[in-house]
Amino acid sequence: MTESERHAGVVIVAAGRGTRMGTKENKQYLLLDGKPIVVHTLEAFQREPLISEIVLVTGSQDVDRCKAWIETYGLKKVTRVISGGEERQHSVYKGLKALNAEWVLVHDGVRPFVSGKHIRSCCEAAWESGAAVLAVPVKDTVKVADARGFVSSTPDRRSLWAIQTPQAFRRSELILAHERAIVEGFAGTDDSMLMERMGTNVKIVEGDYSNIKITTPEDLDFAAFLRSRVESKGENNE
Repeated sequence: MTESERHAGVVIVAAGRGTRMGTKENKQYLLLDGKPIVVHTLEAFQREPLISEIVLVTGSQDVDRCKAWIETYGLKKVTRVISGGEERQHSVYKGLKALNAEWVLVHDGVRPFVSGKHIRSCCEAAWESGAAVLAVPVKDTVKVADARGFVSSTPDRRSLWAIQTPQAFRRSELILAHERAIVEGFAGTDDSMLMERMGTNVKIVEGDYSNIKITTPEDLDFAAFLRSRVESKGENNE
């Protein structure tokens, strides 16, 4: 791959209406250090030179205010803001169709602490192997339970990874995986699962435990702590 070809588009998924946060406002639009969480997420990709375009997928009722924030914060790489589907999988598919880049990263709108280093590592692994996901080793012992609630097995923790985003793929291949899932009525928990069903080997790239997904009030408190640590060190998630 030549240097001129080393770029990727991003689908940022922010169309969810999670209830675990316990707030009237959707979690992706809550303020973190004075900015909506989703703006922090967009800025992480805006800063990264490998990223050529960003599509933000949000709720239909939120498109206009997201467009206003993009203008306010100078997020020039955001080429489209579109409304999502009924489920996350549908929203990702709509985002993929709105991109032009050959390679794509899919990222949760409520993961604002992804670093430039890990964005680049995920891209590099995908370009080399065809598909890649960011993940961290599982710290705790995990038990598999049976239908009665008893332990049925204990997997080897050394083989277990907690999957994060971004996840990187060739866009045309991910679109095919989504279209197969639509035809077969299959709902996956992430995009790599759809690619696995296509027989694609997905490379794991070790990320960072700070790349949290903000879904609960406790997550928001931790996010405020992480943000303050970044500010005190003069870092910008590079």
